[in-house]
Amino acid sequence: MPQESLISTAKSLREGGAAARIAVIPGDGIGKEVTPEAIKAIRAVLRNSGTTSANSETLSSARRQIEFVEFDWGADKFLREGVTLPDGAVEMLADEFDAILFGALGDPRVPSNQHAADILLGLRFKLDLYVNARPVELFHERLTPLRERASADVKFMVFRENTEGLYVGVGGFFKKGTPDEVAVQEDVNSRKGVERIIRYAFDYARANQLKRVCMSDKSNAMTFAHDLWQRVFKQVRQEYPDIESRHLYIDTLAMEVVRDPRQFDVIVTCNLFGDIISDLGAQLAGGLGLAPSGNIHPGQTSLFEPVHGSAPSIAGKGIANPLGSILSAGMMLEFLGWKAEGAALKQAVRDALQENVVTKELGGSKATVEVGNWIAQQVSG
Repeated sequence: MPQESLISTAKSLREGGAAARIAVIPGDGIGKEVTPEAIKAIRAVLRNSGTTSANSETLSSARRQIEFVEFDWGADKFLREGVTLPDGAVEMLADEFDAILFGALGDPRVPSNQHAADILLGLRFKLDLYVNARPVELFHERLTPLRERASADVKFMVFRENTEGLYVGVGGFFKKGTPDEVAVQEDVNSRKGVERIIRYAFDYARANQLKRVCMSDKSNAMTFAHDLWQRVFKQVRQEYPDIESRHLYIDTLAMEVVRDPRQFDVIVTCNLFGDIISDLGAQLAGGLGLAPSGNIHPGQTSLFEPVHGSAPSIAGKGIANPLGSILSAGMMLEFLGWKAEGAALKQAVRDALQENVVTKELGGSKATVEVGNWIAQQVSG
């Protein structure tokens, strides 16, 4: 299989000496611990550009330059100033940065989680990050709960529509707090939104010489919203005769992913179902601590984050697993057009799991910083 590609680069590849500008939002809890390790790994692999990596893959000959600018958006700022996203923040990120490296949000001092919703969902919607890319890849056989499965058996990509569906917040209450209360939540699907995520999935498959795309919905129950998904899928698939395309209802897909994940290359689905099936896939590959993600708009400022939460119960103890954040950093480098460097970070994670240089969560004994240092050394050649 060729070098994987997100089929998109940032609005500028920042060649010719200009640095890529990365906004860093560590957020809350362990986000503040794992994000520095990801940055450390990025700096190390970029120093190695133009040399030979540990797995003998030659990195780009162009010396990569990168600038990180950190923003303190999280629970502390919200509690101190009542601010989630400052005025003009979205426009600044779109105009001045190539990508965003995100940590995690969530703090028990903010029981409503308002700041997390305003910041993360706000950036997804306001930057129109319509692709949620969730790679599912098993790096070591010992990590999967599936019996007698090799690493090659669990390797697929989930594309989740990221700006519509049940997450748009359309709905309300009637007679709230009474025995007659009614709660309504609307599932919003536009033809534009459905078509662009389905087309992105097919384009990704073709760019990476993958042969299978599966679209999943629940059109037998959601007869209006997901009838749209059915019609658009049938239309778009005709433009990709070289790719095997199929449809599965979401409940069938969940069963089949567990029964035989080998049958999937690319899965594309709506916002809610993508949220669920990608977490199921992550568990098959070792858990959320190893799950990276990209929130992408092709050619525009996009956001990359580990899927795990802020984990307040272990925050500050130095035992958080940084590998999800490092894998997300690798996806970000790939998005910037620095594919070999992104691949080197992924290989270093694979090596760390092979050598058991991991935190307690994954069966090791290393501290967060120790894992980060090992990864950085590994990609430094």
